[in-house]
Amino acid sequence: MNKVLITADRVIVGPSDQVTVDGAVLVESGKVAVVGAASDLEAAVEAGVPRLRYPGATVMPGMTDCHVHLAFDAGRDPIGAVAKADPAELSTAMADRAAQMLAAGVTTVRDLGDRDALTVALRASIDSGAKVGPRIIAATAPLTSPGGHCGFLGGEVSTDDDIRAQIARNVAAGADLIKVMASGGALTPGGPRMWEAQFTPGQLRLIVQEAERHGLEVAAHAHGSQTIAHCVAAGVRTIEHCSWRTAMGIVHDPTVVRHMVENDVSVCRCVSGDWRQFLDQMGPERAKEMVAVILEMREAGVRFIAGTDAGVPGAHFGDYVGMLEFFASLGFTHPEILDMATVNAAHALRLADTGALAPGRRADLIIVDGDPLTDLDALRRIRHVFTAGRPVSGSRETLADSRERD
Repeated sequence: MNKVLITADRVIVGPSDQVTVDGAVLVESGKVAVVGAASDLEAAVEAGVPRLRYPGATVMPGMTDCHVHLAFDAGRDPIGAVAKADPAELSTAMADRAAQMLAAGVTTVRDLGDRDALTVALRASIDSGAKVGPRIIAATAPLTSPGGHCGFLGGEVSTDDDIRAQIARNVAAGADLIKVMASGGALTPGGPRMWEAQFTPGQLRLIVQEAERHGLEVAAHAHGSQTIAHCVAAGVRTIEHCSWRTAMGIVHDPTVVRHMVENDVSVCRCVSGDWRQFLDQMGPERAKEMVAVILEMREAGVRFIAGTDAGVPGAHFGDYVGMLEFFASLGFTHPEILDMATVNAAHALRLADTGALAPGRRADLIIVDGDPLTDLDALRRIRHVFTAGRPVSGSRETLADSRERD
């Protein structure tokens, strides 16, 4: 389909406070050609161009999940599932998980740790049209300390030379960015605890500098309060989790938060759809502390981006909206939340061709029943997904059905 005119009750252009009521999007050769009033575009577009009309619906930019692990299965033992899997079987499973995310309206994913650079191969298959899935931004093997968090993915490093060599291997494998496990994590038995540093400040600076030498930026897994400070000082692009943990509890530093804002460091809180259970497990006092820190960061102007950590236990690939509902429960407005999933994510990932519907950008867009600016559940009622202008098969309504409304 080279050219198509899509009309709906509203078009969220992006940012989410830019809405065209009774709007339309003209898609041509995989890109957005024009966005405007439906009446104007209907009159201007030549006869014979397919017209897809969606009364009661919203057209908006496709969403981005800034933190996924396609190699993980969201089960109780993701380490075993990855380490023991046959490469061909794992590749097939990863393609299925990517397709689930696309069907949920996620047109871009950033994979922050896989095995054997399998995401790079999947990325190539999707880009060529051999497989259907979202655009993939791949980190390949995350850098970690010996025996450290997610060391089973093959990125263990110790010395400065190890760091340089591993980054070079990731670049050669086709990585789009570098991921560093700057602190410990709960997923890896026997590794450093979540608040414990895995790298020195000097090593973190080296990782950022070496990544920059190859034209890449760094995403840092950082739970520990001191580690977060070191990552911001080192110049990472995004902080993953950013939970401000210490051995004594949650302690955040407003000065570091201010430096995040000044240096345009985005935060991905990595919240899955089972966040209610997670809060229960934390207990009311610690959950209250966590929420308070998020709200203080928001008040300070930190740019939040949307990410589910899909693939870790309980974080399922088809439940993107559950993560967004967490932020709604904290009082984030719906426009703020949609921006986290679209324009903010595109800014943090340096994707100038997505995140909004503007002429010349990729036609990554979704059509949902209802208005997500007032009802986030509308994002679960997806009627169509387009990626680079291509309609995704398996959408709830066929394109022929839409044309028959003319």
